[in-house]
Amino acid sequence: MIKIFYGNDRQKAQLDIVKLLGDDYEVIEAENITRGDMESIFKGTSLFGETRRILLKGLNENKECWEVLPEYLETTHEMVIWLSALDKRSTVYKAIAKRKEVEVKEFAQEAKVDRFLAFKIADEAFAGHGARAVKMCEQIEITDDAYMTMGAIISQAAKRLEAKNSKAARAIQILAKADMDMKSAGVDAWSIVKIALLKIGQLR
Repeated sequence: MIKIFYGNDRQKAQLDIVKLLGDDYEVIEAENITRGDMESIFKGTSLFGETRRILLKGLNENKECWEVLPEYLETTHEMVIWLSALDKRSTVYKAIAKRKEVEVKEFAQEAKVDRFLAFKIADEAFAGHGARAVKMCEQIEITDDAYMTMGAIISQAAKRLEAKNSKAARAIQILAKADMDMKSAGVDAWSIVKIALLKIGQLR
């Protein structure tokens, strides 16, 4: 049995993991394994010859191991693969989606954004206080959605462009690139937001 869990609601995911695997299971961090370890993880037996219960974390962040996952889906172990995010455009996901023995489940918190605070963050960046804007981001990054926050910051930049603010056109370019990076790059979305704010804060 393999189940793939992903999403930002870690608490709900952890509850389901315990329901499936119980309280006594192996935890393997994918950053510590190599391609050669996949055989022993998915097909190796325990000392007692029992079916193993395994939580494998962050496998998609280990490229060499993630890419060969479709070769190991017929494991007899009870396994949960826990990912922070899942790219459904990837060839690995498309191969997994065709297999009936694998269940993919998303655990997502409701996305929200404090638009008032997001507008203040944009104001700080435009005022040349990029570091202060980043600090304000750190106050909301656990509770608020990075993509919606970026949208609010872009709307503030657009208003400044209409008002013929001297920095607005260059800020829009920075934000447009950041927005594209958030949709395609494997980098944490909040990190991209913060970098964009620092760049806007440096505009003169």
